[in-house]
Amino acid sequence: MSEARNYRLTRRRFMATSAAVAGGLMLTPGAQVRGANDRIRVGIVGCGGRGKGNVGWVNEVPGVSVVAVCDPDTTHMDQASKDRDYKKYQDYRDLLADDSIDAVVIATPNHWHALATIMACQAGKDVYVEKPASHSIWEGRKMVEAARKYNRIVQVGTQHRSDPAMIAAREAIANKELGEVQWAHSLWYAHRGPIGKVSEPQPVPDHINYDLWAGPRPTVPVMRNRFHYDWHWLWDYGNGDMGNRVIHVVDDIHHLLQMGDDVPTRMMSVGGRFKYDDDANTPNTQMILMDWKVPIIFGSRNLPHVDDEGRERGTASYHAFGRDFRFSNLIKCEGGYIAVSRGGGELRDNAGERVRNLPGDGGRKHIANFFEACRSRDIADLNADIEGGHQGCLLLHTGNISQRVGRPATTEAVEQQISGYAEASEAWQQKVEHLRANDVNLEIEKPTLGPWLNFDPQTERFVGDHAEQANKLVREEYRKPFEITDEV
Repeated sequence: MSEARNYRLTRRRFMATSAAVAGGLMLTPGAQVRGANDRIRVGIVGCGGRGKGNVGWVNEVPGVSVVAVCDPDTTHMDQASKDRDYKKYQDYRDLLADDSIDAVVIATPNHWHALATIMACQAGKDVYVEKPASHSIWEGRKMVEAARKYNRIVQVGTQHRSDPAMIAAREAIANKELGEVQWAHSLWYAHRGPIGKVSEPQPVPDHINYDLWAGPRPTVPVMRNRFHYDWHWLWDYGNGDMGNRVIHVVDDIHHLLQMGDDVPTRMMSVGGRFKYDDDANTPNTQMILMDWKVPIIFGSRNLPHVDDEGRERGTASYHAFGRDFRFSNLIKCEGGYIAVSRGGGELRDNAGERVRNLPGDGGRKHIANFFEACRSRDIADLNADIEGGHQGCLLLHTGNISQRVGRPATTEAVEQQISGYAEASEAWQQKVEHLRANDVNLEIEKPTLGPWLNFDPQTERFVGDHAEQANKLVREEYRKPFEITDEV
């Protein structure tokens, strides 16, 4: 039988079993468990900037090889496989039907993360999926269910969980090295300009299969200048900068404070897309406040940090402890604080004196950790198993949902709602100074103030005031045939 014939039968077999899953039937996982001496063969799914990087990182891991690439954009596949003899699949379903592939590394747009992970689990593949784990709350839980049902190894690309600095900081907090935690504040301030504004739908390039790219989302006219990457700033596909960069430090807090399933049950957000008149609809300035055992704050700023002469625009950095921060996790304890971010950190006492350094490497062994677990078949070996990745994402999604159901408000109304949270009040005041230094008139461009929401971690739904509106954003509608069903 020819190779092409074998492939057609394999694809037909996969499509049949996928249909069985949609109907609620149980599948038997088909992938073989690799022995310690067997090479793990990997398919790279999503070959844009991050995906091209993944090709090199995967091939650096001993005993692991990239054998296939997949992307609705054929130019991305060509670039990722340059000078390499990789199989190319424009349709993800074709890649999953290839029995020679043991695992997939997913770097698609956010709206594909859950579906791509679930389908891979159903096809018997292990999965490394980039952050954020999911695009919404409900589908994140379905990812966990699929991983467990089909006995798959699923790691989320929140590589800070493999950074020695984060692991050491986590131990210092658990051991109360500086006493009890009083509050936590994570921020990532980085300038991002507007994405531009178009007056009519933009053509999709011929080398992109838009039906496959949109997947579970409607194939609506494209209203943005740049087809790739700028989807991050549209709620239909991305999660704003909170879900693009800030998710790293959001997930850090879940990890550092060892939350597990004890995630915050009360949260609110305030922010907006200030000054930019463009086609994006996610905030360029945002603060999420969570009421947990201790207050937790997440912050993002995208407006310019300096003017044309290089002078700071207001409090462009976050001022605390006599220092300036633009990217860090600040954990305030009774006896001092921990400042830790990608690649390192330190413990300081209340007088500002360094207690000790926390050396790190940015989590460079994170993807190798995934392949180690693929061999051991033990999810306990994973540094960022999908369960923890989903729980970390709950902090992102619940905060963003408050933002999305919010209404324009005065700065005084914001101050009133966060009164009693000293650290949040200070963070908000510094945001106001920064916005005004960027010529934002907050009397005209009012911030969007989200309500306090109450979240039930058991049902993973909102309860109480504003729950009806908020719960509409817990689960999304999916376009046939790219659906996530109740029974995965």
